[in-house]
Amino acid sequence: QVQLVESGGGLVQTGGSLRLSCAASGGIFSRYEMGWFRQAPGKAREFVARISRSDSIIYYADSVKGRFTISRDNAQNTVYLQMNSVKPEDTAVYYCAARDSTFGQYPYWGQGTQVTVSS
Repeated sequence: QVQLVESGGGLVQTGGSLRLSCAASGGIFSRYEMGWFRQAPGKAREFVARISRSDSIIYYADSVKGRFTISRDNAQNTVYLQMNSVKPEDTAVYYCAARDSTFGQYPYWGQGTQVTVSS
């Protein structure tokens, strides 16, 4: 069973950049499709981006397309979310998640990292 730990959150100004990391342990990282999700106060958790096992397939939510980049380093057991041109509406707790299939629920989640974008 894989364990996930996010890091890299913090306070950033509008238009700035931040890179989130998610370190995995306890499983064979390259077997998992990875995703990033976020949850803003008072809102439901929403999908941000996902990347296939070999990083050949990547999807983004429309709200972050062109500004965020998901990547992974299977040798380092880490998935990243590069956030550029951030906006106040990007403020949320960001979670990474893993699944060992290409569809369905994500059974494995990290504890989340807070991102706050000041206007």
